[in-house]
Formats: sequence, structure tokens, C-alpha cells
Amino acid sequence: MSVTRLTTLNTLVATLWLGSLLAALCGPSAWPAETALKGAGSTFASLLYKKWIEAYRGAAPSVSITYDSVGSGEGIARFMAGAVDFAGSDVLMSDAEMAKVHNGVVMVPTTAGMIALAYNLPGVKAELKLPRDVYADIFAGVIKRWDDARIRNANPGVALPHLDIVLVARLDASGTTAVFTEHLAAIKPNWRQLGLGVGKIIELPTGTMLASGSESLAARIKISAGAIGYAEYGFPKRLELPMAILQNKAGKFVAPSASSGQVALASPTPPPLKDLAASAVDPTAPGAYPIVTYSWVAINRRYPDAAKGTAVREFIDWGLSRGQNDGVALGYVPLATNVISLSKQALGAADL
Repeated sequence: MSVTRLTTLNTLVATLWLGSLLAALCGPSAWPAETALKGAGSTFASLLYKKWIEAYRGAAPSVSITYDSVGSGEGIARFMAGAVDFAGSDVLMSDAEMAKVHNGVVMVPTTAGMIALAYNLPGVKAELKLPRDVYADIFAGVIKRWDDARIRNANPGVALPHLDIVLVARLDASGTTAVFTEHLAAIKPNWRQLGLGVGKIIELPTGTMLASGSESLAARIKISAGAIGYAEYGFPKRLELPMAILQNKAGKFVAPSASSGQVALASPTPPPLKDLAASAVDPTAPGAYPIVTYSWVAINRRYPDAAKGTAVREFIDWGLSRGQNDGVALGYVPLATNVISLSKQALGAADL
């Protein structure tokens, strides 16, 4: 072998050895391996999570993330079974559910939003006002037609059609349903006594049309004359559906908007994390939109795959720090600074 070829070979061996040594010293953060994360759950927050995933790809190209919009109930079920790395939910997991998760659970508030009552009334161009007792009784099946005297009295001068009210609700186990029915139970004291229930799946009046997911529910309203249903504000907004102006606890009629959602959730001192959801059930401020909720991500307290655990926490931290404003155009309410602090405290509770 020539001296030149031997020198070249020695140089190559030395280079490879040095590269291996540096890799060992620097660890995986310097040479990140491909990490794949799976999430599932809330359709309420799905528009925002998918926006985050798309944007985060540029910040962390070695991390691939998928999110299935299957509803809070199914997302939590998959998380409990270990089929996904994180789950979106509009309601907190119960203590019993958390106890079944082998690697522990941390619930992190990630965003907030409004539940709008979208409707389809052919020929009605005026904005529709619905008092508290009226929209509760519509979904209780007490008020059955759009020209009912109680609706007409709240909307003088509006020519309401003699048309049956068609309720549209979620078929799947839905956090949006749980939040909405919790609100109805708060404003209608006998809601539970009527057997209507509160939770992710409930019994609504006979004839209610059912749809899986927020997007399908909004689409069903779009094609159904006389329909009214509940969905995260961004979904009927995208379909340009009219949304009711609702009476809040202060007696004011308020439309869903970025500002009325922020007023509803504003608090100089937010409650402890475990009480955060309850604080939003029926806001008291005069300018507050009445049906609001936080949305959460369930993560494991410990991940057997340390790299995966780090990737989950870094993605959520990115959403809290840099992704909040992404939701405004989609119809979400950015978390207040003091709530983001609570979220980051919760995120820090996960073992590193």
C-alpha cells in the first residue's frame, strides 16, 4: 500500500473515531433521532392542535406528530390504553381514570374557547337573541317551535317561521357535550331532575339528530332547516353559520367573539388548577360570553422512552409559549398569562 493511501486511510479512521467519541459525549440532543408522537382526542381543540403540529414541524423537524380528532372520550380511552402519547380533552380526567394509567397523568391546560349555538333558519337574517331560560328549554325539549312566544318576545320585529326546532348533538363521547350540559345544569336547576344528564354522552329529547365530531355537527346544521346545535365557535364560523346571541349571568346579551371569550375567562388571580374548569361554567362579568371552557392535554408523568417524554413536553411548552396567538383566527381564546404559568407548572410536574 502506498504512503499516500495509508495516510488517507488513517485519516478516515481517525475522523470516524472522533465523530463517534463526540456523539457519545454530546448525547442525543446534538444528534436528535427521529421521534414519532401520537395524539388523539378533543375535536373542540383539534383545529388549533393541527395548526401547532404544522408549525412545530419547522421548529423541530426530527419530531413527527399525528393527532386524531376522535372526541375527548375516545382520546382519553386510547391514552389510558397506552395507544397514544397524549390526549386532548375538554374535561379533566377523573381520579378513577387517572388511577388506571400505569405511568401517571398530568393534565395541562393548553387553550380555551367558546361553545356557540349555531342554527339554520331559512329567511331569517336578523341576529337571534336567546335568553338563558329559553336556550336551556330548547335543549330540554320544552320549546319545540321557532315561533314559540318566548323566542318571539326576545326578538321583537323578527319574523320567525312556524318551523319545528331540530336539535343536533354529538353522537360520540364528547368533552364539548360535557361542558355544555354542565352549563345547562348550572342555569336550569331542574336539568338533572328531567333526566337529561350531564356528561360526555347524554340522553337528549327524541328526534335529536346526532353527529360524530364538531365538524360533522356543524355540517349537519348547515344542511338542516330548523336545526340548532352546539360546537366550538371556530367550526360554525368556518361554515358561516349564524350563531345565537346568548344572555349571560349578568343579564346581558353577548355574541361569541374573541373579546367576549377573553372577558369570560379573565381573572386577576386564577383558581388552583383543579378548580380552573369549574370557574368557567357560568362567568359573571357583564361582557362575558356565557359558555366557555378550557381545553387540556393529558400526558404521562413518566415516559419509559425518555426521548419521547422530552418531545411531548417540548411540543406542549412550544404551544403554550409560541402557539397561543395561532388560535385567534381559528376562533379560540388565548390563555391568559397567569393561566399559562399554571400550565407550565403542571408541565414541570412531569418527570424529566
